[in-house]
Amino acid sequence: MNSVTVVESLGGVDGYFLHFLAAALLVALFCVIYVRITPYPEFKLIAQGKVAPAVSFAGALLGFAISLASAIAHSISFLDMLVWAGIALLVQLLTFLVLRLIFADLSRAIASDVLAPAVLLGALSLAAGILNAACMTY
Repeated sequence: MNSVTVVESLGGVDGYFLHFLAAALLVALFCVIYVRITPYPEFKLIAQGKVAPAVSFAGALLGFAISLASAIAHSISFLDMLVWAGIALLVQLLTFLVLRLIFADLSRAIASDVLAPAVLLGALSLAAGILNAACMTY
């Protein structure tokens, strides 16, 4: 590889760092909002070794990250990426809220470390994220 090719290859490094920093901040924002809308303290329960809150939170986080990755890959500008990231965040939050309405004991069960509802919530959050990501490939 000659030096011109290396310089050309690094030409997009500013955009890379801007998108990566924004993605990290968006993931942190998602985490803060998600743990605020759930009626149980995920991080405290996870620190106590409870698996169910970790499984449900991991599914939601991965669902958001997959959607965010699609927003980054398919957006036409930085602002466009932020808009679609906001939509991805909203979809993940709505997924939890809808499932909480459908399954009345969902939150209590997860807080009590019952694994089955946590796996369901995690899997449906992941599915919502994958479908959301696919819809962003316009």
